[in-house]
Amino acid sequence: MSITVEELKKLDKHTYQIIDIRDHTEIAHGAIKGAVEIKSEEIENSKEIDTSKKLIICCSRGKFSVEVAETLREKGLDAVSLEGGYIAWLMDKMSEPEEQNKAKDVEQSLRKKFKKAIWSKFAKAINRYELVKPGDRIAVCISGGKDSMLMAKCFQELKLHNKFDFEVKFLVMDPGYNRENRKVIEENARNLDVPITIFESDIFDSVYNVEKSPCYLCARMRRGHLYHFAQELGCNKIALGHHYDDVIETILMGMLYGAQIQTMMPKLHSTNFEGMELIRPLYLVREDDIKAWRDYNGLHFIQCACKFTDTCSTCNNEENRSKRIEIKELIRKLKQSNPYVEGNIFKSVENVNLDTVIAYKKNGEKCHFLERYDKE
Repeated sequence: MSITVEELKKLDKHTYQIIDIRDHTEIAHGAIKGAVEIKSEEIENSKEIDTSKKLIICCSRGKFSVEVAETLREKGLDAVSLEGGYIAWLMDKMSEPEEQNKAKDVEQSLRKKFKKAIWSKFAKAINRYELVKPGDRIAVCISGGKDSMLMAKCFQELKLHNKFDFEVKFLVMDPGYNRENRKVIEENARNLDVPITIFESDIFDSVYNVEKSPCYLCARMRRGHLYHFAQELGCNKIALGHHYDDVIETILMGMLYGAQIQTMMPKLHSTNFEGMELIRPLYLVREDDIKAWRDYNGLHFIQCACKFTDTCSTCNNEENRSKRIEIKELIRKLKQSNPYVEGNIFKSVENVNLDTVIAYKKNGEKCHFLERYDKE
């Protein structure tokens, strides 16, 4: 049994409770205000659940919620699935008049409320890592999520204050989005006054039948297409929306799961597209601050672009997503006893002492301490 968003809007708000069973990563990209966020298996025993009310079970697209609602009804609870899930709710929310034309308020929030937490850190990364130089033509790559859209608004603000000439293009690649996902991206861009250029590819179809590491292949292909179309627009750089938390999580994942010390660099030269660079302007911005900016402005973004899994936010497979969630939880626990742990992880790759390292790689070649030990 399901209920549509339109039917839900006609109910008295005091008679029902929305239960969001999506995982933490999905909810972090966009949440329903007032919904209880809980795993499906914990609903019955949770003190947050009011069993005297109708329970509206919500997942990403109304697929998994059907079975959960049915199980709860079998146990005597009044539960229904939200038809279309979070995406259906989001599409309806974005059609409301108050959701239109938020650009001015969003821009003002970056100059005032989030000047220290976001704008100053964005500008600091630009300057510290020399991400933008005179004459640059930068393709700001927008995936549809909170990070890339914030980056777009920051670049618009930077253009107002730039001390030298550079150009910005706002690039959206459609690798085969669902109709709803594409519409959300287009509506957000319009409401936030971001003039996007959309180009299409068939990447999703190309990897659909790939059994081994399709997500990895998809990510590589998307990066290549972004470089290619950015070049066609006359750009020499692409900008991606990775933030500070992505950096420290990558460091720990490399150590604990990859047996190597490496980091997500603030900028990289492309190895396959001559003259092209990749830059990460949100390198110093915290994810919690991005969420706060999103919620303060009442913005709603897609969490997932993949039309096959509907759960893939970073084009990693389920195993890698689980690892990243484990790393997030590990950092959270470490922070309870050491409030500086995040900063220490970040700074650790800035303070590598090669005199106390057994071996390291330089330009792809491995160097071992024994090679120089007796010569010193």
